[in-house]
Amino acid sequence: MSLLPDVVRREAFAEASRFRGEFYECLTARRDELFELTDAVLCVDGPVNSPVDLTLVPEHRRGHGALYGALNRGRIDIDRLQALLAGTSLPRFDGGRLVLAVDVSPWLRSDAPCSADRLFCHVYGRAKSASQFIPGWPYSFVAVLEPGATSWTSILDVVRLGPEDDATAVTAAQLRAVVERLISAGQWAPGDPDITIVMDAGYDVTRLAWVLRDLPVELVGRVRGDRVMRLPKPSLKEYALAYPQGGRPPKHGPEFRFNKPETWPEAAITTVTDTTNYGKAEAQAWDRVHPRLTHRSAWLEHDGELPIVEGTLVRLKVEHLSKEREAPPVWLWSSKTGAAPADVDLWWQVFLRRFDLEHTFRFGKQTLGWTTPRLRTPEAADRWTWLLVVAHTQLRLARPLAADLRRPWEKPAKPERLTPARVRRGFRNIRAHLLCPARVPQPRGTGPGRPPGTKNRHPAPRYDVGKTAKRPQTLKAIGRPGRSW
Repeated sequence: MSLLPDVVRREAFAEASRFRGEFYECLTARRDELFELTDAVLCVDGPVNSPVDLTLVPEHRRGHGALYGALNRGRIDIDRLQALLAGTSLPRFDGGRLVLAVDVSPWLRSDAPCSADRLFCHVYGRAKSASQFIPGWPYSFVAVLEPGATSWTSILDVVRLGPEDDATAVTAAQLRAVVERLISAGQWAPGDPDITIVMDAGYDVTRLAWVLRDLPVELVGRVRGDRVMRLPKPSLKEYALAYPQGGRPPKHGPEFRFNKPETWPEAAITTVTDTTNYGKAEAQAWDRVHPRLTHRSAWLEHDGELPIVEGTLVRLKVEHLSKEREAPPVWLWSSKTGAAPADVDLWWQVFLRRFDLEHTFRFGKQTLGWTTPRLRTPEAADRWTWLLVVAHTQLRLARPLAADLRRPWEKPAKPERLTPARVRRGFRNIRAHLLCPARVPQPRGTGPGRPPGTKNRHPAPRYDVGKTAKRPQTLKAIGRPGRSW
């Protein structure tokens, strides 16, 4: 039996108010200002063009000095906030499956030599060879995806990558922490489908699958089209027939070269699906395909013999991307073996849903003003980032309560199809019925500031850009003897 609309609205109001109250308790210093700053981001008309302009919004009752003081010296209990985000209602795919996506988005700061911990962030250009490396702060986001065509995601965690961090190690620790919080919050229980984690080609999906092998997750990642992997090793009977003279059995099977179809064996699974935008989508899958690992990169410090991380390799080919352009094939690798045709279709469909996270990045930068403030310290940037994560979560919780306040040139949309920008237009009306625990400000006047005519005798230090810790790339560099493969 479906719930009545008024019951749905009451539950939505209750969950949104509960979330706001618990978020207020996560603020341990300058809590009233940080809470009202988040409301100002949600209630201001149009995009956030400058953080100081938010002090003119009626929902923000404090001055601009309090705003900068909260961003520079406020404190947020991140552990408690992460647990709060994991306990909210989350979207699920068929069978109650949770699908997570992980990706990195940069906060570019090319003109900030006095800001610490900046790295060279890879930025794509419009042309094929127009990519650049621009100084900035890269942030790794983990979000829950929704089924169907949508621009909504549920952000669960965000971590800034520092100059001394190894991206694969940080991602593994971040994903492990997110999954453990979901289990603690009751979002996953034994008997439920494994949590699917989707990522792009920039991640070492094989390494992550090995590190997270003790968790109830299956990883799906895109791999480059020029890779070479190995098929499973032949059985002893097959080896005896192929090599009657004997010898040591091989550790790996024949090569599987992505760009040479003559090295492909017959696919174990082949599925064909009719899509609306791309025509027929044909997926071929090969079981127990694995890379041949060496003691390099992330496996450099691995003790003992290197493992064989087997998975399922999927080749996705669609008829067209557009009417004039032929689509190149997409290669995916999943950490699950012995897959069924339904698993193969699920993997490439959730991989396409991974691009919904790009809509979240664009909404955060262009509308919520994530990269708008010119904050000097990375700690202040982290606080501002978490405030916008909370703001985006409040919009998601307010979806059942929002009305379609569309512009005259926009098409009408059903309540379940409202975008984050349309929900934000009416959040001021929704906020009037939600819990607002921030206290009334107590005016204390303006500070004296620097005396007129005096100079700043403490200039800000300047910092270099890039990694500060370099790892050895070979066994010889770390003083270890070579190992057999």
